Amino acid sequence: MEKIASFTVDHNTLEPGIYISRIDGDITTFDIRFIKPNTPPFLPNPVMHTIEHLFATYARNSKYADKVIYFGPMGCRTGFYFLVRDMEKETALQLIKEIIKSCINHKGDIPGNSAKECGNYLEHDTKGANEALNKFYDTIKDYKAEQLDYNFGKNL
Repeated sequence: MEKIASFTVDHNTLEPGIYISRIDGDITTFDIRFIKPNTPPFLPNPVMHTIEHLFATYARNSKYADKVIYFGPMGCRTGFYFLVRDMEKETALQLIKEIIKSCINHKGDIPGNSAKECGNYLEHDTKGANEALNKFYDTIKDYKAEQLDYNFGKNL
């Protein structure tokens, strides 16, 4: 079988940040990497679950809601994938930063957090999510569009 694109990335050199994982026609997949691969501790499931609910809600309520395709966790628990349609990388980067800030500043209940709305509504960690989001925001707050390439800053 052919290797999928994400398995061709050298995870030994990948650092926390935001990367363009792939572009398929008008859909861009962003790799939003909170944790350096293969360097525990990884994001705990309750933390990831809370970030997923918050980020997806803010993304789908942004002025770019009609361009948001998907936001969800990586199985390796090091980050998330964010898929958007027909969006310039500079715009997507700014949107990601704004959503992360909105998630950090979120007050009140976790959106979609009831037995009717969520298949695992009891497994959340708001405090842990806030800590992970703050740490990640410190990493990406000054990010520029040219840094979205997996090979940025590497001597090839």
